[in-house]
Amino acid sequence: MNLNEQKRDVAREICRSYGVTLSVDALHAFANILQPIKVLRGYELVKEGEVCNCMYYVEKGMVLQYYKKNNVTVTEHLSHEGDMVICIESFFLREPSKIVASMLEPGVVYGIPHDDLEAIASHSFELCKLIFSFYQRSLIISQRKADVIRFESAKERYIRTMRENPEIIRRAPLHHVASFLQMTPETLSRVRAQVTEEGIS
Repeated sequence: MNLNEQKRDVAREICRSYGVTLSVDALHAFANILQPIKVLRGYELVKEGEVCNCMYYVEKGMVLQYYKKNNVTVTEHLSHEGDMVICIESFFLREPSKIVASMLEPGVVYGIPHDDLEAIASHSFELCKLIFSFYQRSLIISQRKADVIRFESAKERYIRTMRENPEIIRRAPLHHVASFLQMTPETLSRVRAQVTEEGIS
C-alpha cells in the first residue's frame, strides 16, 4: 500500500469515527492534507509557547496533554488510538499554547494543518461538517470532564474512566492518571484498592 492509499484509509477511518460521510472528491481533498508522523516517546507535538498549527489523529500510541502550575505538571488530557489531539484555544485563536502535547509512547499520528483544513473547507460544505464534528466532540469532552470533576467523587471518577476509557487506566503512568482525575497518587491508590476489593469492573 502506498502513502496516498494509507492516507485515504486513515481519512475514511476518521470520517467513520465522527459519523461523517464524504464524497470521493471531498475524501481525497481531506486525505491529501494529512501529514503522517512517526514519533518517539517524549516527542512534543505541541510545545508550550508555540501556536498549535495542527490537530493530530492518533493512529498508534498515547499522547499526554499537560501544563505547568507552580512547577508541578498537571495532566489536562490523555489520548490514544482513534482520538484527536488539539490544543483548542491555540488552534482557534492562533495564539501561543499554554498546553504541551507530548508522546507518552512511541507511535504514529496524522497531522491535520489548520490552514490547509480551512482552505479545503472553504470549497466544501461536507468538509465544514467534518470540521464542525471535530470541534463539537472536543468541546463535549471538555464539558463532560468539567462536570465529572464538579459532581463526582474520586471513586466515581475512577470507575467512570475505568469503564469508559480503560486504556488510560491500563497504559498511562499512575501519577498522570491521578492528575487527570484531579486526585493525589495516594488517593488513587486507595480508590483502586477499594474498587478491586469490591470486585467492581
